[in-house]
Amino acid sequence: MPRQRRTINGRPVVITGAASGIGRGLAQRLSRSGSPVAIADIDQNGLKETARSLPGPALTRVLDVADPGDVLRFAAEVREWLTAPLAAVFNNAGVAVTSSVLGADPNDDEWLRRINFGGVVNGTRAFLPILTEQDEGVIVNTSSVFGLLGMPYQSAYCASKFAVRGFTEALRQELRGTGVSAVTVHPGGIRTNIARNARIRSDPAGRGRSHDQMAAEFEAITMTSPEKAAEIICRGVERGKARILVGPDAYAFDALARLAPVHYFDIIAQAEKRLRSRQAGAPQERARQAAAPDAAVQR
Repeated sequence: MPRQRRTINGRPVVITGAASGIGRGLAQRLSRSGSPVAIADIDQNGLKETARSLPGPALTRVLDVADPGDVLRFAAEVREWLTAPLAAVFNNAGVAVTSSVLGADPNDDEWLRRINFGGVVNGTRAFLPILTEQDEGVIVNTSSVFGLLGMPYQSAYCASKFAVRGFTEALRQELRGTGVSAVTVHPGGIRTNIARNARIRSDPAGRGRSHDQMAAEFEAITMTSPEKAAEIICRGVERGKARILVGPDAYAFDALARLAPVHYFDIIAQAEKRLRSRQAGAPQERARQAAAPDAAVQR
């Protein structure tokens, strides 16, 4: 099926999870392009910071995406606020939990499910009537590379992101023949605060790491800034892509899912081992070079 190019720059958009990370990056990037932006997040302070950073008009709403009624009320506010057709809805809000399956707290899993998957469903159902009445626009739902592969200690997160992928792909087929489309976004490691804000009761790998240490390890291997992620996503939407991979690691994960659908984690584990070895050796190498600067220069 040929791609249908879309225009979102300069047109009204909705973005959830806009208080930080990719959501803030999208709001800033689209506002600079002339788009009026309706931004929402449960984090009131972060949302205010995002709003202050925008050069153009914005509707700001503190929103619990896990509450279907709250999202419907937000959609009604957006409908009244619009002065032009709505170009895109970015259902982007998300949280994380790190735990083994055996040691999981069901309350944590349910908290994550209601936001990561429930929030996408609520946002889609609330705004889809506006888009279908227009017979144009796009629903952009954020999954993850963890919606392509299952990873240890991320069972709840993977389940929610696989669910977003399946829900959006089913919606895409339902929208065939209309002017409305559905897109999945699969970011790799993005430098956001999701790991810092994750629910972690204890180190599930049994290595005794603190929450901060585990977050720092994740942040050390992130490859893409939120600003770059926003640029990739917007460009992909306008080019008519149905699935957008964000970051070089996302392309690697996608390839692994296709080429080694059963054994991909063996490959990932070996790559992580080599990366940790290089990271551990880097401070020692710098110290050695500092102690022998002349030798380092001669090399």
